[in-house]
Amino acid sequence: MKNTLIAPSVLAADFGNLQRDLEMINNSEADWFHIDIMDGVFVPNISYGMPVLETIQKHAKKTIDVHLMIIDPDRYIKTFASLGANVLSVHYEACNHLHRTLQAIKAEGMKAGVAINPHTSVTLLEDLINDIDVVCIMSVNPGFGGQSFIESTYKKVKQLKEIIIRNNASTLIEVDGGVTNKNAKQLAEAGADVLVAGSYVFKAEDQMATIADLKKITSI
Repeated sequence: MKNTLIAPSVLAADFGNLQRDLEMINNSEADWFHIDIMDGVFVPNISYGMPVLETIQKHAKKTIDVHLMIIDPDRYIKTFASLGANVLSVHYEACNHLHRTLQAIKAEGMKAGVAINPHTSVTLLEDLINDIDVVCIMSVNPGFGGQSFIESTYKKVKQLKEIIIRNNASTLIEVDGGVTNKNAKQLAEAGADVLVAGSYVFKAEDQMATIADLKKITSI
């Protein structure tokens, strides 16, 4: 049976009650904390930075999955390692020398991830797939929560899974954006290993039950 990982996106949490929401994730069936760092340049929004991540690190008891939606991410690799990131994903579109960036992330003891925007083809990653621990396929345009899921994502997940198998890689496929109980099972069946859910989890009446339901329906 496949164990699909669920990664609630802290961007959608209640920042007036952040510790409460972090403890909810700790006590739930969720597997990862997903942390979106936005700079207002690479994406048209600013989220939060190092002080908030430092606070999250103090309370998080599970894998911290940091998704950098910023330009020139190489400047901050050491910083995010020191702040407890276990997985650090940079955008393909933001890196001039992606292989060098991946090596730098791994040198700091983190898993190296690559995120790709909806318009970016997964085939561009084939030459580096054995150097990538996680590929984060954006299923919405990055920068804002609560967007509708882009249907072509299923095809991209399947294409990426074929690339991983063909190259005998161990890369995980993560899908970020618009994940709900309406598409989670289909994404898992297409090959997704990690599902990021923000608004769907945090706007739910029973957040822990919503996470448990995602775990159940993706156990295929």
